[in-house]
This record gives sequence, structure tokens and C-alpha cells, in this order.
Amino acid sequence: MPIQNRVKSFLEGRNLSAYQFIKDTGIAPATGYKLAKKSSYLPSIRVLEVICDTYKVQLSEILEWVEEKEV
Repeated sequence: MPIQNRVKSFLEGRNLSAYQFIKDTGIAPATGYKLAKKSSYLPSIRVLEVICDTYKVQLSEILEWVEEKEV
């Protein structure tokens, strides 16, 4: 998939734990931990809105496009 989440690097850059991220946003713990550990996991639009609203960031800080590798 050419779109990946950047939550792990986002959290590292802000010195936040996955636990604090979940507390701040109020998203489901399973969703928060998946986002923090698995870059291929893509959240719903609603979760993206909550993250962006909570941290006052653009979507580009949470998602990125990456070129697909040829097999």
C-alpha cells in the first residue's frame, strides 16, 4: 500500500508514549497501539480528524505517501 501512517515518528518527535497518545485523543486503545506500532495500519477518517484536532496538526504529519516497490 502506498500510504502509511507516521504515528510512531510523530510520537517520538513529541516525546509521547502510545499510552499518552491514547489518553490525549480518546481513541480506542487497540487503534492507538496499532497506529504506534504498525505503519501499514490506516485509521478511519474520524480517527484522523481526532488526532489532527487534538494536536493541531496537518494530515501530512500523520500520513505519508511512499512509492511502491516493484516485485
